[in-house]
Amino acid sequence: MTARILAVEDNAVNLQLMTYLLRSLGHDVTEATGGQEALDLAAEGTFDLVLLDVHMPGVDGYQVLAWLKSQPRFRYTPIAAVTALAMVGDRERLLASGFDAYISKPIEPELFADQVREILLAGARSFRTP
Repeated sequence: MTARILAVEDNAVNLQLMTYLLRSLGHDVTEATGGQEALDLAAEGTFDLVLLDVHMPGVDGYQVLAWLKSQPRFRYTPIAAVTALAMVGDRERLLASGFDAYISKPIEPELFADQVREILLAGARSFRTP
């Protein structure tokens, strides 16, 4: 399954790793180095998946999430938090705030492909129009 993915990450090394891994899986990746850039790119089109860093300067991941969720064209787009938040309860708080999935940092290349595949498959099952 090839997907159009928006990868949002303010750390250049993390963004480069995500992009490399996603493209090696055959996905079409659009990169954003911050929240405002993500909003600008999302305003231009749609994506099958958004991988979204949570803590970024300026417009953070929560603000991007809120805007995406307010747009009808992103209603069925899974949005995954990609974050180093790893304290007890962080995953649950992120999911409760509206993220559809959670990928922890540092990104583990051996697991990343399966994580993305599962999010895309879950999104295809969960976000079908009733």
